[in-house]
Amino acid sequence: MLLGVNIDHVATLRQTRGTSYPSPIEAASIAEKAGANSITVHLREDRRHIQDLDVYELKENLILPLNLEMAVTKEMLILAKKIKPKFCCLVPEKRMELTTEGGLDVIAQKSKIQDSVEMLKENGVRASLFIDPNEEQIIAASEILAPCIEIHTGNYADTHDNNTKKKELENIKKSINLASSLDLKVNAGHGLNYENVKEIAAISGIEELNIGHSIISRAVIVGLSAAIKEMKALIDNPVINIANI
Repeated sequence: MLLGVNIDHVATLRQTRGTSYPSPIEAASIAEKAGANSITVHLREDRRHIQDLDVYELKENLILPLNLEMAVTKEMLILAKKIKPKFCCLVPEKRMELTTEGGLDVIAQKSKIQDSVEMLKENGVRASLFIDPNEEQIIAASEILAPCIEIHTGNYADTHDNNTKKKELENIKKSINLASSLDLKVNAGHGLNYENVKEIAAISGIEELNIGHSIISRAVIVGLSAAIKEMKALIDNPVINIANI
């Protein structure tokens, strides 16, 4: 299972003081050497962390694939067409949210999202849809010929109730099986950390986990390279005690 490292919060730290450091480009370089398989950044409408120049510089300097998270807007689609990242993950976005809250409503925006997926494909970019583990949304993603989805793991990650956690985990497994049966590639992410990632990493059918906040937080204590290697080790060896789930 691959690991995509989200470096948004390297830029968050930089933006709090308006300095030129810490550098997302340097962070991406360290992540490459530490074993990351891709680099993810979310270029938000309000530019609260990653800036346009960051994305251009990452595309120019990265050896690893660049995964650009973005809202389904004309502005972002134009930028994606210019930058041509390897992947684009289409996500819902609200101005006041702390982080992405839930998945895209593909059903309600079917035509708009389908046009976006097609436009990205025409420009050599593989689109992914960030969606909840929901049967109807997964089927809708398949119907508009999206090549890939990213399952939102936030509900699983955020709950502290074991029974709820089991239900969320089972729902994620069923969703991945459905997506795989529809020939959708499946990534997953949101809220995953060093304590809960093994249960997700143990599920077959996931191509890549995208993780950011917990890795950057851990990096404050042990350094970015060590933080990534620790996460890789957990993903590569997801031996879990089912009784504890």
